[in-house]
Amino acid sequence: MAGALKPVDWSAPWFEPWREVGQGVNDRWQGGMSLHAALNAHARSSPICFAPASDLPAGAHYETHVLRTGRCPTRENLHDFFNGLVWLQWPLAKRRVNALQAGEIARLGVTTARGPVRDAMTLLDENGALLRAPAALWDALVARDWHRLFIDLRERWAESQLIVWGHALLDKLQQPRKDLTAHVWGQPCPLEGSLEELDAWLATQLTPERLAAKPFTPLPVLGVPGWSPGNENFSFYDDSLVFRPAGRQKQT
Repeated sequence: MAGALKPVDWSAPWFEPWREVGQGVNDRWQGGMSLHAALNAHARSSPICFAPASDLPAGAHYETHVLRTGRCPTRENLHDFFNGLVWLQWPLAKRRVNALQAGEIARLGVTTARGPVRDAMTLLDENGALLRAPAALWDALVARDWHRLFIDLRERWAESQLIVWGHALLDKLQQPRKDLTAHVWGQPCPLEGSLEELDAWLATQLTPERLAAKPFTPLPVLGVPGWSPGNENFSFYDDSLVFRPAGRQKQT
């Protein structure tokens, strides 16, 4: 399957934070290299190496295997491509998620109910996002005051950065649709500093106590100014099935 999947459109704003490393990995993969080899070619400071999916023994749990061996079994698909990019660009936070997941599995075992800490880590890992934004935008987001967030404060988005962190959501954004909703990490991110510094910051935020409280707030990502031509018409935000008020749950 190497090289057989649709190329990533790196001009899309949600892929912009991933372009520098992602384009090189994707070019190698599209050129016929296996995905795990393409990722390893860029894994200069990664705490793990990437391996074929067959590296995961039958009956072994993925998170426990990665922590124990330092090897990440990787399938030939875009879901695992984006997972690999998160490992490459956010090694400290990703390693912290892996260690916490494996620790919860060791403590509670593998059951149909993950428990609140694993549930929260899964949300972050698959569907999470980070927002660097002024306090006024944060207040509007937490209140789910969509009109204020996207219309009244629209110009403040020029001072902000939304980073889609969850690899499943990045995969879904290959075919963007209006109802795709991120779970934004509930602490305002530092406005200054490199992505490496933001990685170190996020790793310190990931504690079992904080995760158990599910510190997330929903954000329909195509509502972000510049992320969809449709949202230039403010009636875009009148869709109450997507831009739901506080107290109503949204499934992704």
